Amino acid sequence: MGGQIERKSPSKETREVETALRESEQRLRFLASIVESSDDAIVSKNLDGIITSWNKGAERIFGFSAGEAVGQPITIVIPQDRQSEEREILTRIRRGERIDHFETVRQRKNGSLIVISLTVSPVKDAHGKIVGASKIARDITEQKRNQELITTLAREAEHRSKNLLATIRAVVNRSQSGSPEDLKGTIIGRIEALEKVYSLFVATRWIGAELSAIATQELAPYSQNGERVLIDGTQILLEPGIAQAIAMALHELATNAAKYGALSQPKGQLNLQWSQGADGKLCLCWTEIDGPAVQQPTQNGAGVGMIEGMISHLKGKVRFDWRKDGLVCEIMVPL
Repeated sequence: MGGQIERKSPSKETREVETALRESEQRLRFLASIVESSDDAIVSKNLDGIITSWNKGAERIFGFSAGEAVGQPITIVIPQDRQSEEREILTRIRRGERIDHFETVRQRKNGSLIVISLTVSPVKDAHGKIVGASKIARDITEQKRNQELITTLAREAEHRSKNLLATIRAVVNRSQSGSPEDLKGTIIGRIEALEKVYSLFVATRWIGAELSAIATQELAPYSQNGERVLIDGTQILLEPGIAQAIAMALHELATNAAKYGALSQPKGQLNLQWSQGADGKLCLCWTEIDGPAVQQPTQNGAGVGMIEGMISHLKGKVRFDWRKDGLVCEIMVPL
């Protein structure tokens, strides 16, 4: 009978080595899983700048598949005017330096440019020798675009605020009245007119305001279902500066008509018409009908001065005709 082969159990040292190998393999698989599932582009290259690994994040950000990228120079994603960056990076990596994240521009497979935040670190072999580099890139194009948009909006808001404050200052300086209470009411009314037209600017994202909307808004308190106020004109979108001046002019005319003109009488009417001439000028005509008998004032009041000041600032003209049955005001402004 043959003797049985005796199987020796692994030594303690062998078991420790096997356990260490298993743990090392688990860590490698874990790290590989992290790299592959990362939203960031994680890329490795050798010291000649040739791509040696390319994760899913890199595929998504740059548009090249791993099969297309591995074995190619990293310069396939670097714009022509930034090729010197790669030479500088490789020089510093050979010296063993880690390059902390910096913002730069890279090029996708389709030729479009993206802004990325990039970190580069040396890769060493088992003997500590530097054999390549790893790169982690995050696409921050949208973030940069949002930052630039916020900056633009902040500048625009500052510009508009200064313009509004300058307009309010002019309104206050040109406002006059016989008593503090009347002066207060005059200023509030003018600021409310500005507030109304500014709400129209917001609706169009500050492109401007449509003239019929301005007129309807300013004259709504006097229209009585359209029986006393007739508004007729073509659709014209006015840029903010002109829209603001026209809104203020209509406010002044309406306020005057309600106190002293056609709108102060039960049967008084108002006709507002406008058109755009072949020369590009806006021609607006305000006509009061069936109002009290009026006479041309011996000196212009604050309202007339306000209108003339704002329209002349736009290189426009104003003409007042104080007819017996009501005021006619013609405003011409180059658009």
